[in-house]
Amino acid sequence: MSRLLIVDDNPALREQYAYDLARLGGHEVLQAADGAEGLRVLETEPVDCVVLDLEMPGIDGFGVLRGLREKEIDVPVVVYTGTGDFDRCIRAVRLGAYGFVDKDEPVERVAQEIANALEHGRLAAEVASLRRRLGDGSGMIGDSTAMDDLRARIAKVAPIPSPVLVLGESGSGKELVARELHRLGARPKGPFTALNCASLPENLVESELFGHERGAFTGADRLRRGAFETARGGTLFLDEIGELPPAVQAKLLRVLETGEFSRLGATATLKADVRVLAATHRDLDGDVAAGRFREDLLYRLNVHVLTVPPLRDRPEDVPALVDHFVRTTCERFRCRHKTVSAEAMARLQIHRWSRNNVRELRNTVERMVLAADGSEILPRDLPGEIGSPAGVAGAASSNGPAVRTSGGTLQELRGEAERVIVLAALERNAWHLTNTARELGLADHASLSKVIKRHGLKRP
Repeated sequence: MSRLLIVDDNPALREQYAYDLARLGGHEVLQAADGAEGLRVLETEPVDCVVLDLEMPGIDGFGVLRGLREKEIDVPVVVYTGTGDFDRCIRAVRLGAYGFVDKDEPVERVAQEIANALEHGRLAAEVASLRRRLGDGSGMIGDSTAMDDLRARIAKVAPIPSPVLVLGESGSGKELVARELHRLGARPKGPFTALNCASLPENLVESELFGHERGAFTGADRLRRGAFETARGGTLFLDEIGELPPAVQAKLLRVLETGEFSRLGATATLKADVRVLAATHRDLDGDVAAGRFREDLLYRLNVHVLTVPPLRDRPEDVPALVDHFVRTTCERFRCRHKTVSAEAMARLQIHRWSRNNVRELRNTVERMVLAADGSEILPRDLPGEIGSPAGVAGAASSNGPAVRTSGGTLQELRGEAERVIVLAALERNAWHLTNTARELGLADHASLSKVIKRHGLKRP
């Protein structure tokens, strides 16, 4: 249900519009008797669309549009006029209004214009979200067993409105999981708002979450909507939730329990109409034991838990990720598309990527694309810590030769890399097949046994 605000000094017309629009579109409708009251409502209430009369005493429709711009309130506005002077409507559009109608037009026409404005706002938010995602150059890419299992769990949990806690190492793709939960959830057309709790100064965390009123603290010169408001009707993703200060943890717990919150400096309460997703790379159970994280908040957040596998546990996904990152990097830098040689790909595949997982791989690919002079990325274009033959050979076990880095097809080199990876995992787990299969993201020890047999591996 969308929330509309009708601003008109004519009570009969205003109330008639409110009745008709609620009936035709199923909207929740607020009313304001003049421009000043309309601005006050917009500063305190979340509104999806404004229906604005241009001719009003005091602050007229143009004054409201200017006020919205000054206060940085982004909401679609449909203006109407009874004078028939459409030059004034064009002027309103230039001030930021989405569209205009005449008071003599049937209410069905007004309802359609409002529907168009709401859809325009939704699409603009979606485009902004997609641009942010494309800017990251990442996606849920990979056909490994670990990724297939994660997708299956996401599909199962996504329709449930309960909170989800996403666990995983830095750079493993926790926000991508959250976006997929939103896309497959009950309200995919709603906004997706992401807030990184670790990147915020402690004195601004509450304002970023809940917003603040003008004058709430030194420097608060205008009203600000927080993440709970911008995510209304959609999903709020709290990344690195373990970094929240204790005082903010208590307030977040209160919001999750009551479904209400207040801006800093305000007495009125607002409804928290969002689904909350959280993520962390920390051991929250350990933080609870150490007194750094509230146990009751953890129980509120971990109704469902999803764990993102690190990249080193799914090396078979590296080629697909590399191809994707090469393509998006070339497009971003507007350079000719490049390919990765078999030897370079083999070295990338056996690297452990333990510092920053998929993000580390993405940054490495960008450096490779810029370093390569020709159309093919060669081993010499890899960073030193990855392109060193000694480093590749060091991944091999004493039970077999080092992986080949040249003199074979891509399929042969991938098989060699797989052998090295599986053998190293077996040794780390003392040849315990179930534990090794779990580490490698395989379905069971029978799957691992097939790989062992295919490569002729034997326990020393």
